[in-house]
Amino acid sequence: MTAYDYDDLGLVAGLEIHQQLDTATKLFCGCPTEERDPDAATRSFTRYLHPTKSELGELDEAALEESRVEREFEYLAYDTTCLVEEDEEPPHRLDDEAREVVLQIAELLDMEPVDQAHVMRKLVIDGSNTSGFQRTSLIAQDGAIETSDGPVGVEDLMLEEESAQRVEERGDDVTFSLDRLGVPLVEIGTRPDIDSPEQAQEAAETIGMLLRSTGAVKRGLGTIRQDVNVSIAEGARVEIKGVQALDQIDEIVRQEVGRQVELLDIREQLHERDASVGDVTDVSAVFADTDSGVIGGALSDGGSVMAVPLYGFDGLVGREIQPDRRLGTELSDHAKRHGAGGIFHTDELPAYGVTEDEVDALREAVDAGDDDAVAIVAADTKTAEIAIEAAAERAETAIEGVPEETRGANDDGTTRYLRPLPGAARMYPETDVPPVGLDPSEVETPELLTEKVERYQSEFDLDAGLAEQVAYGRRMPLFEQAVEEGIDATFAAGLLESTLTELRRDDVAVAELTDEHLLAVMHLVEDGDLAKEGVQDVLATLAENPSLSAEEAVEEAGLSGVSEDEVREAVSEVVDRNADQVEAEGMGAFSALMGEAMGALRGKADGEIVSDVLREEIQKRA
Repeated sequence: MTAYDYDDLGLVAGLEIHQQLDTATKLFCGCPTEERDPDAATRSFTRYLHPTKSELGELDEAALEESRVEREFEYLAYDTTCLVEEDEEPPHRLDDEAREVVLQIAELLDMEPVDQAHVMRKLVIDGSNTSGFQRTSLIAQDGAIETSDGPVGVEDLMLEEESAQRVEERGDDVTFSLDRLGVPLVEIGTRPDIDSPEQAQEAAETIGMLLRSTGAVKRGLGTIRQDVNVSIAEGARVEIKGVQALDQIDEIVRQEVGRQVELLDIREQLHERDASVGDVTDVSAVFADTDSGVIGGALSDGGSVMAVPLYGFDGLVGREIQPDRRLGTELSDHAKRHGAGGIFHTDELPAYGVTEDEVDALREAVDAGDDDAVAIVAADTKTAEIAIEAAAERAETAIEGVPEETRGANDDGTTRYLRPLPGAARMYPETDVPPVGLDPSEVETPELLTEKVERYQSEFDLDAGLAEQVAYGRRMPLFEQAVEEGIDATFAAGLLESTLTELRRDDVAVAELTDEHLLAVMHLVEDGDLAKEGVQDVLATLAENPSLSAEEAVEEAGLSGVSEDEVREAVSEVVDRNADQVEAEGMGAFSALMGEAMGALRGKADGEIVSDVLREEIQKRA
């Protein structure tokens, strides 16, 4: 990838971090924040959503574009959801636990809470909320975090309801699950103080650490999402949605800078060529006898092929602006938003069954010369007309430069067009939820994860690596609970980080192990009812049969404890079988015999006891 001087380019970036809170109930009702399998749905219903005007009579452009595709939304409901999620009952008051956690977050971000939290409605008609809007409330403002390249301001902290989970798409129809809808979600927006990809990455990691320090945020895929706002001096502000991996942020910023640089160069070339976009034309007759499966299929179904001439665009529609993404891909993204499968363009033709003669005839039909390009869409007539118009509009903006828009993050760090940037017209007051006073003095400031790492080293004598693993791990609260209940810290840390990792590598269903399972097994070891050597077998048994108690799993695994006499008898038999080796090597035979002795006892006895008895027996025989 090209190395850029981000100062010269005038890079400006900001972050929006969205994090689910791990509260007992949802933000506006008493339903649990429990993830469900769609197969457990007890009922479903459908909705059609349409944009509404703001209090000033304005329509949001992003919502208006979304509404151009007529979609049916299906929603799956459960025995753990209620009428609030279905928008059949007014929302309840803001959840107290969520308020307490978000005020802790405000304290960690050095932010100033507002006096009262007023709930607003934010227009959302992509189906992710049954009501057609998302409820959100400003909690605090004017904070900051430190990075190695200087401070990054934190502009606002919002508390809002999470959207419904997208389960399935069938053409224009979408199925959502209501289990996630209403889970408390914080949104943290930084100021545009970030001026390098590395600083964006560091800022996101710092905010993530602060959030996890509360011990009250959900963990796992999809529970935290980052949006990145990126612009360069001659480019435009672009909001990139849905970055799920923290370690992808720097690459996202680099790729977006590269995309804007390429688009600006394309703009300069288009200006030099006095480029323009022509009128849409029906060119179905050109492809009447085509061998192209896509085009022929659309025509045989009664559809049309619509074309737009792009004067002066020859060679630029196929210009790569991100890895494996071209200007033509941008045009295609816009066409897809309106139901088409994509576009063909002359920079890539002849191909896909389209012949050279058909390309010549296409150029002639729209009066395009050698310096021009032509884009076409083949679909049912209505879709083809709308989609080619959308592609033409995107070609017009290519002449202007970089369009302001919302884009989606791809796994490889590239992005795709989603919709126009939303405007202020989509926000208006929520009349069903009363304002709530905020009192930050009642909130206790949580210990930072960085501080926990230091404390675990000094207080529990954990090495630095293990201390960091535990502090940043998802089972940190369980570790602290175990230590409070008298479990040896080193043993607890090793079980939660090393033992579980080893079991996962052995394809044991570790996700089936609850905190209660793990804590009970720790207590069995601490009380001398289970040898440490048997822990993996017991946990594997519990993972396979989660309904068992820890004591039952010990029995099931055949690991009931043995007396010291039984240990001595087993060790004596091992020494007898290896008498010649013992006589010849003395204590030099210890390591080999220790492994055999532990194998004979099958994890039923503690290794320290076996070791002591074995040393005694070897000394007797040597």
